[in-house]
Amino acid sequence: MPLGIQPIHIVIIIVVAFLLFGANRLPEMGHSVGKAISEFRKGAKEMTDSFREEINQPGGAPTANPMIRSTMISTLDALDGPRTPPAAPAGAFCIHCGAPNLPEACFCNSCGTKLPEKVG
Repeated sequence: MPLGIQPIHIVIIIVVAFLLFGANRLPEMGHSVGKAISEFRKGAKEMTDSFREEINQPGGAPTANPMIRSTMISTLDALDGPRTPPAAPAGAFCIHCGAPNLPEACFCNSCGTKLPEKVG
């Protein structure tokens, strides 16, 4: 049984609920709890389906309004500036393991990988 609940535990919970709420209110409460669970499942299914539809849209990223998307992209480009990767010092780090090495080294001190040759 899930969460270690035994049948005797379920019986005890039903008896306590019967004593607290009475015989008249238990069917109403059961109905409202069942309705709430089914509404939750329905909402979760709808949300999952809408996410899948947005992901599977042709043309890349999902957008609600293309005008807003283009404005956001241009704003981000203006804030970031040109997107170029930072220049790493030539021969200073191993391309395989990333360990620092002396500039004149031909092989990595950690893994033994041949370092790229320096130009100029």
